[in-house]
Amino acid sequence: MNLQSYLEQKKQRENLAPKYRHTCATCRQPDFACYCAQVESFETPLTFAILIHPMEARRRIATGRMSHLCLKNSFLITGHDFSTNQTVNSIIENPHNHCVALYPGPESVNLSQLKSEHKEQLFPVGKNPVIFVIDGTWATARKMLRLSPNVKALPRICFSPAKISNFRVRKQPKPECYSTIEAIHHTLELLAPTPQQDKLLKAFDWLVESQLRFIEKAPEPAYRRVLKA
Repeated sequence: MNLQSYLEQKKQRENLAPKYRHTCATCRQPDFACYCAQVESFETPLTFAILIHPMEARRRIATGRMSHLCLKNSFLITGHDFSTNQTVNSIIENPHNHCVALYPGPESVNLSQLKSEHKEQLFPVGKNPVIFVIDGTWATARKMLRLSPNVKALPRICFSPAKISNFRVRKQPKPECYSTIEAIHHTLELLAPTPQQDKLLKAFDWLVESQLRFIEKAPEPAYRRVLKA
């Protein structure tokens, strides 16, 4: 085999080899969907402790991770049983903090139904308000809460969704179910509105639209082409 033939065969093998996309180490998205340039981090009067399930943490589109990148005063803690988690317990046991959990249910105070003066009474004066957010599917979130009595014992808050979720690239159990980043955004709207809170949705909406464009341009799977033939 001469050199020319060898080089041609090598090029053919390279063309047939699987192509791996580069993934951003920060947002864990491939190059075409990296949203880091859309992130404008900011501080809020509220501290958010985002408890992310390991399965959710492995997803490329994890809005809990996106929320953490946007919120300077936030924690992102991975796990499913937080009962002995040092970070979680140090936050809860800190005498300067007043912690609540954002979780729907009959035991939760509905922020959407509270008047302004009643919202102010949720957090004692002089205490740092900390909101624990459980990031996972509805099934894993219930299990995380059940396994974590320290979080389960916290006072709970919730809200009535103001509109349908824009998370159109992942199937939601119900149209009114919000992604983690949308839930955090709406909580800020109800408790501590600030012009900067919409920076959360800027990154989120950009990612949703980029994913939808990719889906539209993606070639049709081979099995569907066969079925149509």
